[in-house]
Amino acid sequence: MANERRVVITGCGVATPFGVGVESLWDGLASGKSGIRKIEAYDPGGFDSVLGAEVPEFKTRDYIPKNYRKSVKVMARDIELAVACAYEAVKDAGLVTKCIIDRGESEGPVTIDPTRFGANIGAGLICADIQELAGSLQTSGNHDTLEFDFKQWGEEGMTTLTPLWLLKFLPNMLGCHVTIVHDSQAPSNTITCGEASSHLAIGEAYRTIARGAADVCICGGAESKMNPMSVMRQQVMGRIVSGHDDTPGAACKPFSHDSDGMVAGEGGGLLILEELESAKSRGARIYCEVAGFGAASKITSWHEPDPAGRAISLAIRNALADANVTTDNVDLLCTMGSGICGFDDSELAGIRTAFGGRKGIPTMANKGSVGMGGAGCGSIDLAATTMAMHHNTIPPSKNASSAQTDGVLQFAESDPVDARIDVAVSHAYSLSGAQTAAVVLRRYEA
Repeated sequence: MANERRVVITGCGVATPFGVGVESLWDGLASGKSGIRKIEAYDPGGFDSVLGAEVPEFKTRDYIPKNYRKSVKVMARDIELAVACAYEAVKDAGLVTKCIIDRGESEGPVTIDPTRFGANIGAGLICADIQELAGSLQTSGNHDTLEFDFKQWGEEGMTTLTPLWLLKFLPNMLGCHVTIVHDSQAPSNTITCGEASSHLAIGEAYRTIARGAADVCICGGAESKMNPMSVMRQQVMGRIVSGHDDTPGAACKPFSHDSDGMVAGEGGGLLILEELESAKSRGARIYCEVAGFGAASKITSWHEPDPAGRAISLAIRNALADANVTTDNVDLLCTMGSGICGFDDSELAGIRTAFGGRKGIPTMANKGSVGMGGAGCGSIDLAATTMAMHHNTIPPSKNASSAQTDGVLQFAESDPVDARIDVAVSHAYSLSGAQTAAVVLRRYEA
């Protein structure tokens, strides 16, 4: 609506296989690197693929106040990723929050009213730590018959777990820790819609600020798929690439007819969305404007792609209509490009319909570099899109070929391409679910 407030992006914080921080993501993408390598988190020898896209190890305590470090004991890997992304986003935006003051990095005061500071964070269904769970399971069944005894689990197995064990694995705990650390008191929400989670969370934050319920929101998503249970789940679904460690950089091939699956990964990104006048009043650097948001639902199968990609098409069209721009105005499209042939075909069909047969759409596809990180992958894409606009550059899309899309998509296939990007679209969909979403970004000029 015409009276809605304008929303801009003033900060980006990411954790990807290239490292923690948006600079590491941009440097990795722009230089055509791959973050895919042999899995180190566990022994992948018994799986179809030994490859993954892991975030290099970091210390969570480097991203929280000293008085909060005991809480790390109840943080699963997903939560730690979100906490690191939140700190990076706040620092990148030049905000002073309670966390920044408590860490001794500013004498204050805070630069945003906590009651006007919201949060929307996408999360996955966090897998339990196998080492922790194994001990309990050993006491809860018959080793000869391999039968699980629920009574024994309740009487003995659960007693080996710490009282706060479950708090490590609740999806809403990503948002809980981030809002506590940074004292974010305005409306908040957790969205668990698979790979569409980040786009949906960012879209909700955009709406929250536009309607006046908050002035700043930290939003996006994070997830780790680097858990044997998670990888096995995708392997059973037939989605994991059958790759070995001899050519990891060529493992994931978005929109390629000879691709045999995705590479499981981890990571996330949190963006700082801010009401325009709020950003201007504190002299913030503005990356770009969030101009539109759209969502849709697939009505076919919850676990198989719709060959026509109708929900993808509808989400893109809804977002463009919300931004009041046409497909001819789009200077960059950031695709999901999973590397799973059926899903990529569905996505391409949806794009073709949404763009009315337009050819040569300038496009970026990042999964060949950073893998598929579940609920966090969409925010990484949006952070990359934001950086592309900021640097007036389209980075190369590793292992993606324009010819494989019949010329509908035009990738930078080997070197970065200089380009003025005034309007960009990023979209995502859930691999196991119905949700689809798209976000339109627009260049901000004072």
